[in-house]
Amino acid sequence: MPPPPRGLAPGTPPSFAVAIATYQAAATVVASVESALGQTVAPSEVIVVDDGSTDDTADALRPYGSRIVYVRQENRGKAAAINAAARLSGSDFLSILDADDVYEPDRLAALSELAAARPDLDILMTDAYFEAGGEIVGRFSDRTPFATTSQSVAIFERCFVAWPALRRTKLLALGGFDESPLVSPAEDWECWIRLLHAGCSAGMVPEPLLRYRIAADSLTGDRVNALRSRVHILELAARLDLSADERRALERFLPHRRRRLLLAEAERALREHAPDARARALAVVAAPGTPLTARARALAAAAAPRLAARRLAAIEARTGYTRIKRGVPRRAGQ
Repeated sequence: MPPPPRGLAPGTPPSFAVAIATYQAAATVVASVESALGQTVAPSEVIVVDDGSTDDTADALRPYGSRIVYVRQENRGKAAAINAAARLSGSDFLSILDADDVYEPDRLAALSELAAARPDLDILMTDAYFEAGGEIVGRFSDRTPFATTSQSVAIFERCFVAWPALRRTKLLALGGFDESPLVSPAEDWECWIRLLHAGCSAGMVPEPLLRYRIAADSLTGDRVNALRSRVHILELAARLDLSADERRALERFLPHRRRRLLLAEAERALREHAPDARARALAVVAAPGTPLTARARALAAAAAPRLAARRLAAIEARTGYTRIKRGVPRRAGQ
């Protein structure tokens, strides 16, 4: 964690609400709720916001009765669901839990201990396991080291905050999560950037006390849309009141994100045999800063787009699940 302010005294353990945003997750949300209710330090609230599911979510959660707060809203996205939980809650911290993940029993105890020892922190997290098919395949910190210094700079490079507990009053004061479709699915990274640049600090317990459960098809998804949202988020960050170091970091990482987006757009166009596939490959060639090897491959793809599409399909077939087994899934902002 960052060095403490001079003269900081320990505080008392705060209260924690567990916020679960769910959509079409009837098959997994019960395990998430059970893990929240089974904490050795009990949450003051477990709030489940159903974002317009049409499956059996309501029936699956009905047996919990008053043990949880269950609310349903029209489908407006994860950001809107977490914001709704923050407004409903009366707890000091809002601990975010995805509807297909689970907490280890001591997670809130660890966060409570950290919060009491460091009452200056507004963002609390633990390390996490990556789990695929019931098997542990990696740890979050192995792929994304936690930043203990210069957090407002490091957050531009990598999303080192994941599945945190947030000081609820700070989150609401800063406008909550951005509900715009333009930042989805990287709304969490956008939020952490704003919090850290508003003076909040983050701390991490280095024990893996959350299990992030990876589905075999969850790595790819709409990669182009995800990368486009990350570029948009960094462009939004340029409007913040940044220090010279922060602005230099942003100007260093934003072109890298733009190149990755161009490459992903070209790969998708090639796989789909789109009419603009050749033009998108040439855009990668022309982009400033593109490495020579990537430029050469893009040029070859522009010359023979059908051959490039076959090669991409072969690579995806060979490595799609292997990347999970190596424990390197990417979260928003990575």
